[in-house]
Amino acid sequence: MTDHALLLVNLGSPESTKVEDVRRYLNQFLMDPYVIDLPWPLRRLLVSLILWKRPAASAHAYASIWWEEGSPLIVLSRRLQAAMADRWSHGPVELAMRYAEPSIEGTLRCLAEQGVRRITVAPLYPQFADSTTTTVLQEIRRVVAQHGFSFELQYLPPFFAEEPYQQALLASARPHLQQGFDHLLLSFHGIPESHIRKLVKDPKHDLRAPNSQGVSPENLALCYRSQCQRTAELFAERAGLKDDQWSVSFQSRLGRNKWIEPYTEPTLEALAAKGVKKLLVMCPAFVADCIETLEEIGDRGREVFQAAGGEELVLVPCLNDHPQWADALNQLCEQKAVPLR
Repeated sequence: MTDHALLLVNLGSPESTKVEDVRRYLNQFLMDPYVIDLPWPLRRLLVSLILWKRPAASAHAYASIWWEEGSPLIVLSRRLQAAMADRWSHGPVELAMRYAEPSIEGTLRCLAEQGVRRITVAPLYPQFADSTTTTVLQEIRRVVAQHGFSFELQYLPPFFAEEPYQQALLASARPHLQQGFDHLLLSFHGIPESHIRKLVKDPKHDLRAPNSQGVSPENLALCYRSQCQRTAELFAERAGLKDDQWSVSFQSRLGRNKWIEPYTEPTLEALAAKGVKKLLVMCPAFVADCIETLEEIGDRGREVFQAAGGEELVLVPCLNDHPQWADALNQLCEQKAVPLR
């Protein structure tokens, strides 16, 4: 049976480190209303202002982590695709990016031409947010409607609490945990608080809560911050960590609006000030290493930590194409996928 495809979807990357390619990528990314949720005229004005200077700085950052084969995110995602092709027995395994290439539209067109009838879509985001999961699914709906494709679609929901994912996370981190450390920081990508408030209608839901205990299932299903905390708590439990051995922070803040806290850079400074000398940092919002892990944490984060008195920051690699992660993803796609309406 070869008519049931698996489609892996991640964020995307500029085609190259040239400023014009980075500008094109950032424009597509930032103009997504699920990323910057402003009316189109205001979003267009804001993004135009951002694109005045940011592409040059971002191009420099991309150049500092770019591999000979290309963008680390794309290269690592291709490796995962190859690993999944050895495991997914129902049909082809394809890769698409929400922004830039390979595009969702082009990949779906290719699958239609191959005669594929069913597709399991796997957004490669462990936690749910409109700016990640929702925008991927909406783009798939748009493309299918525009071209009249008759796919039977299902998708993998956020899997942060699923045992196969948690065990893969532990397996990938174990070699670093066994080498000894003073503290483990789990740094997740941040989002504006307003993105959560728009979804979680409960006025009592606390976006400053130190943990996810007491969060109702209804709020947990919609609150990215609570899902990140739960991810970390489950990991720490499986790793046998004491409460004072680990903490959570949120990185990649953009703009002046209120984002979920605590922020990563001040946390790095505070940990160094408290006497932490060897710090491990994991980034469990990402399944593949990218500019946010390699440059933002591995380079700039290390500089911040050491300038504040820390000695060694060790960036734990993301899941990437770890064999146990590929096994876990295949199991999750087989067992946990639900219909996409």
